[in-house]
Amino acid sequence: MSIYILPIIIFIIIFYSIGKCNPYESFLNGCKDGLNISISIFPSILAIIFSSRIFISSGFLDFIFRILKTIKIPTAILPIIFLRPISFNASLSVVIDNFSKYGVDSFIGNLSSVLQCSMDTTFYIISLYLGILGIKNIKNTILLCIFINFIAVIIGIIVTKLTL
Repeated sequence: MSIYILPIIIFIIIFYSIGKCNPYESFLNGCKDGLNISISIFPSILAIIFSSRIFISSGFLDFIFRILKTIKIPTAILPIIFLRPISFNASLSVVIDNFSKYGVDSFIGNLSSVLQCSMDTTFYIISLYLGILGIKNIKNTILLCIFINFIAVIIGIIVTKLTL
């Protein structure tokens, strides 16, 4: 039944719009607008891809991990904490790796899931949306988003410890 929903919706839209407008011309105008939006956001996406690759390849994460070994946070989740604000896919690969190493029902597996779902790709969102809007003064936005991700980490650890 679900395979018929999208064709039915398309048929209803076309049937409803026949007397009011040209559906094919409206579709083409929508495609043109979508292409213009894609072209306008391309530099922002390209910048975040390059900057995230440079950050991951620079070795800065390894340096931070060595410093943070004294904290009682499991080192297996540190890559999630630092990669999630930059790249969803990079942090997801760490979560999947943690699942295979420690199991999905372990503390590290549960904490990995909670952190993956509670944090956001801060730098991607800031560069994409604020780049499109042309907002240049983003220092306070970045600080607030980093603070919110920090709070998400703390609450995620507390909630995971309470539930296990």
